[in-house]
Amino acid sequence: MLTIPEIVEREEQRYIAVRLPVVIPFAEEVDPAFDELFQAFARAHAEPDGMEFIKFNLVDMPRLEIETGMTTDAPIPLSGRLVEGVLPAGRFVRMTYTGSYEGLYDATAMLVGWAKEKGLQWDAASTEAGELFACRLEVHDNNPSIEPDANKLVTTLLFKLADV
Repeated sequence: MLTIPEIVEREEQRYIAVRLPVVIPFAEEVDPAFDELFQAFARAHAEPDGMEFIKFNLVDMPRLEIETGMTTDAPIPLSGRLVEGVLPAGRFVRMTYTGSYEGLYDATAMLVGWAKEKGLQWDAASTEAGELFACRLEVHDNNPSIEPDANKLVTTLLFKLADV
């Protein structure tokens, strides 16, 4: 199930993430990266209670650079693959998908097609390495550790629009 895409304004948010290069399909690499992230929170005695997401920095199908992250104001020491960043403020397209993660590829394609039909442009740049996005997120509103029924997983897509 998909919601109708909408344009929303968002404030900037600080985050901590594990940055990694992946190749589609990359599901097997996500859980260990999230485990690494949550271990960093535990070592810092901080609750992982922010927005959990996968951020797509660079897309050169089927190769990607992603970050498995969480918004936080907690001081988390950086080590290994951990990075600190800021999700930028601005206008975003938001659409929510309910279903298994296997359907996210098609949901994303529908969102991209909708934006193209509306004449919207992402805050992105074409580079020799691929398409570099300012902020392209899959926000996990729940996850398999909370919701074991894959058909009830809720993921919100948030893609930053170019400034007009």
